[in-house]
Amino acid sequence: MRNLNAQNITDAVIEAFSKCPDERLKTVLDSLVEHLHAFIREVEPSEREWTQAIDFLTRTGHMCDDQRQEFILLSDTLGVTMLVDAINHHSSNPKVSESTVLGPFYVADPPMVAQGESIDWNVEGEPFYVEGKVHDESGQPLANVVVDVWQSDSEGFYDVQKELEGASLRARFSTDAEGRYAFWTVTPSPYPIPTDGPVGKMLEATGRHPYRPAHVHFMLMAEGFDTLVTQVFAEGDPYLDSDAVFGVKDSLVMDYTSLPPGPAPDGRSMNVPFRHLKYDFGLKSSSKANTV
Repeated sequence: MRNLNAQNITDAVIEAFSKCPDERLKTVLDSLVEHLHAFIREVEPSEREWTQAIDFLTRTGHMCDDQRQEFILLSDTLGVTMLVDAINHHSSNPKVSESTVLGPFYVADPPMVAQGESIDWNVEGEPFYVEGKVHDESGQPLANVVVDVWQSDSEGFYDVQKELEGASLRARFSTDAEGRYAFWTVTPSPYPIPTDGPVGKMLEATGRHPYRPAHVHFMLMAEGFDTLVTQVFAEGDPYLDSDAVFGVKDSLVMDYTSLPPGPAPDGRSMNVPFRHLKYDFGLKSSSKANTV
């Protein structure tokens, strides 16, 4: 490993990993070194530019905590998250729902809520009734599926971005014997991803907007099935074709139907206009059971 230069250093680094006992790790590291070195040779960064790159990644790490993940945001805005999603989640069965990005604001173990209850704690907004069923690849209903939901409020903020006493607009449900889930919430709005960190500065520097179309997040988990992470977007939203994190798929775009005051689908009498979404999810069988 002497007299290394721009032509032979890549082979030397890969050789350094030759005794790695983990074959998968070795494959990943060998490829990483090869592509990273090729990138450096292509763009030929100055030492100052490389220092700036290291500083960018350092600042990205400093923005991460138990309520915000700036590295996920970086992955999302570079399209890497959706590329990983496309590689790992694909099915030719139209009864299996498509997946999309997790996003940076998922919080594990949200409050458990009964079917049909409201999750709009400590927030105001247009009432929104969401319901549907969960089924398997053949269309048979699935009971006891754990359904996590989370979303922004009508002003585009998640609960972890606000000073609230507890969780809001995020909860966990369990499907009934017929595979049904249902809850009341408020209609979400388009919103900008956080721009106060390095990812926001990157978008600004490159002339990109930070907005996401209105959506509700879902994570569905059941023993014997792949965990489904997805979102359902509002038809007609102005950012559907320019989502900052590239997460929109046609099958996930639905009408948030506007309804006048009167009886709601669950029998509740509404004295104000409200919206309604009905969306069914299909889960893909897994050879390995998921841990909920």
